[in-house]
Amino acid sequence: MASTASVAPDPQVPPTTDPFDLPKDQLLPAYRWMVLSRAIDERCLALQRQGRIGFYAPLMGQEAAQVGCALAVRPDDWMFPAYRELAVALTRGASLTSVLDQLMGNSSDLTKGRQMPNHFAFADQHYVSASSPIGTQITQAVGAAMAAQRRKDPIVTVAFFGDGATSSNDFHAGMNFAGVFRTPTIFLCQNNQWAISLPRAKQTRSKTLAEKADAYGFPGVVVDGTDVRAVYRAVAEARQRAVRGDGPTMIEAQVYRLGPHSTSDDPKRYRSDEEVAHWKERDPLTRLRGELLAAGAVDAAGDQKIWEDARAQVAAAIAESERIAPMAPDSMFGDVFSVPTPQLEEEQRSFDASDRPHGGAP
Repeated sequence: MASTASVAPDPQVPPTTDPFDLPKDQLLPAYRWMVLSRAIDERCLALQRQGRIGFYAPLMGQEAAQVGCALAVRPDDWMFPAYRELAVALTRGASLTSVLDQLMGNSSDLTKGRQMPNHFAFADQHYVSASSPIGTQITQAVGAAMAAQRRKDPIVTVAFFGDGATSSNDFHAGMNFAGVFRTPTIFLCQNNQWAISLPRAKQTRSKTLAEKADAYGFPGVVVDGTDVRAVYRAVAEARQRAVRGDGPTMIEAQVYRLGPHSTSDDPKRYRSDEEVAHWKERDPLTRLRGELLAAGAVDAAGDQKIWEDARAQVAAAIAESERIAPMAPDSMFGDVFSVPTPQLEEEQRSFDASDRPHGGAP
């Protein structure tokens, strides 16, 4: 029988490094981003219940997929989110206060109170505003990628969507255009098993969602979305393929939405406690925490401090955003036309007059 003893590596041969592996020194930062995302997620659910924000769509359970992707792309790449990609925005550098300003719609909101909560937009982070209609970001990402192609700009665009969006018209249109024109696009489907209350099994007979890419002439891959390293690898490989001119890739990151679809949803009406408990055992934060503890990258006290620091950051950001005045009502007249029309000026004069107490003189 052959010996199974391990052989020490030759010290003269440098260890091989895989360019698609998440660097070990990035694992702890990745965990910090995931914890911060979970911390703000927990508080935002509570803020909505307390009436301090109007709406929120949580991402609990999808942190590894989002952080892994955000770390694998470049700052010049453009992100086209759905409405649950908060961890992507934070990892790319969006501040907690800018997120909370948008959720509260105060006068520091970068979208000036003109977007639904959770529809963040951060130009500096190349993070495009979300839209409520399902799937529209898919065709937008492909169009932006086609423009980059023509400019010979070596970037990629990433379209984020859920399993439900694969049933949308925009999914077909975007995937088909991307395949035909070989656009530098990464389609990242976070298959969280439920399109609000519709289970994945009632959406398609396809064995996987990723295999739908075959029909459009480019690869589709399935990864464990609770493993930050697996997502990082898949996105890094897809990005290299895209900038090399080999076209798009669809990645199906299999995750689970541990919380409600939004603060308007009650998931207990359509899924069992047993199902949720099963997936909680695969919580991406618990998984990465265990790996870091086992590797000695952090100890229990250090982990506790990471959580305490994250929650303190979130609390400070909430306090700061709540101190900021709301948007002025007459802000609705700004940015409508570069030169206000007579009709718009008349509407503003009427508004100013009606806004005065007791019908005071203009």
